[in-house]
Amino acid sequence: MEHLSELIDPWCDCLHAQRGLSPRTVEAYTLDMENFFLFSAELAQSGVSPAPPPVQTGPDEQHIFLYLAWLRSRGNTSPTLARRLAALRAFFSFAVEEGVITANPMTLLENPKMPLHLPEVLSREEMESLLNQPDMKEKCGRRDRCILELLYAAGLRVSELCSLALADLDLQRGLVRVFGKGAKERLAPLHGLMQKMLDEYLRDWRPLFMPAGSRIFINRSGHGLTRQYIWKIVKKYALLAGIRRHISPHTFRHSFATHLLEGGADLRAVQMLLGHADISATEIYTHVQAERLRSVHRQFHPRSRM
Repeated sequence: MEHLSELIDPWCDCLHAQRGLSPRTVEAYTLDMENFFLFSAELAQSGVSPAPPPVQTGPDEQHIFLYLAWLRSRGNTSPTLARRLAALRAFFSFAVEEGVITANPMTLLENPKMPLHLPEVLSREEMESLLNQPDMKEKCGRRDRCILELLYAAGLRVSELCSLALADLDLQRGLVRVFGKGAKERLAPLHGLMQKMLDEYLRDWRPLFMPAGSRIFINRSGHGLTRQYIWKIVKKYALLAGIRRHISPHTFRHSFATHLLEGGADLRAVQMLLGHADISATEIYTHVQAERLRSVHRQFHPRSRM
């Protein structure tokens, strides 16, 4: 092996096969590593850094620090920096495991601290208004109402909703099988109203689309809906409901989790319903609760206005 970049392809195969990362994530990691090696080549040509070290040695920490400074100079945000560094850490860890380099230069490097960005959440009243916007007298309205209701009822990611097939539904037991990130499977419960709506849609309205496949939600040609189409649906009905804030299909997932916790649900149970591998990913919704409580306190406590 003449250059570490030759490891990118086998590393990507490992990410997909062993870690179960999605093609989009693997593609992003690949671009990150290609950019790193382009930077390394330009650095060597500029004379700032010596020629690339032997493959067995790999880049040193100073090399990584220069790359980090270069990324910051180009306006990369903390989340983007964290992802790029995660790609480097995973790649060099793979190189060590394969015996190509002797040490991971990322070992002592900390991830950049990221500000806490609280997710956008709809109030219960806003959610109710949005859900009531589709025209229930026509087939697209019936379909769209089911889509909006299911995003909120099960806390689905938009990719999970688009991939739902008829075989994934068990209306008799009130369950839907969901394939999440990393091909992880979970069962999401459906409340009674959701079961009734889906039953009516599948029996009376979906056949009007001339189905061409097994997807639950289909377009006028009978084919499965895309993620972009779901985005358009959400934006359309949000505007009709008078919601001017920027919301997306993921806002339903955020609202699902927050409303469950506000109702007294256990954090671990919400973690399982969302399909989070780590509970720290679910804890963000406790911050949402705290911020909303602070807002109420500031607005209504008599001494907060003094």
